[in-house]
Amino acid sequence: MNASTIATRYFAMWNEADADARAAIIEQTWSSDGTFTDPSFEVTGHEGLTKMVETAHQMFPGHAFSLTGTVDEHHNHLRWSWHLAAPGQQPVAGGTDVVTLTDDGKITEVIGFLDFAPAH
Repeated sequence: MNASTIATRYFAMWNEADADARAAIIEQTWSSDGTFTDPSFEVTGHEGLTKMVETAHQMFPGHAFSLTGTVDEHHNHLRWSWHLAAPGQQPVAGGTDVVTLTDDGKITEVIGFLDFAPAH
């Protein structure tokens, strides 16, 4: 998988409403012990990722994550920026993720930084 494909699948995971389709994306894209850490979440494994995305869907119904700019890549690391917005609306959150890949190209770690987000 190239960097663009990985980013596309990553955002598809966040935006997929169907639980079975989302599980397939996670299986294809993430290592079984992959971790995600940002100021709001700290999860490990496919089950943790599934619960995290379900929580995000509940917190922000009708919103979608989108890539902003381009994907940066070196060695086994990627970096991209994103927004979270409802269709036709200004973003309610945005940030940058630093991604580490396994040797076979699956995501093993995401460290997310928020540039802006709603106060909870």
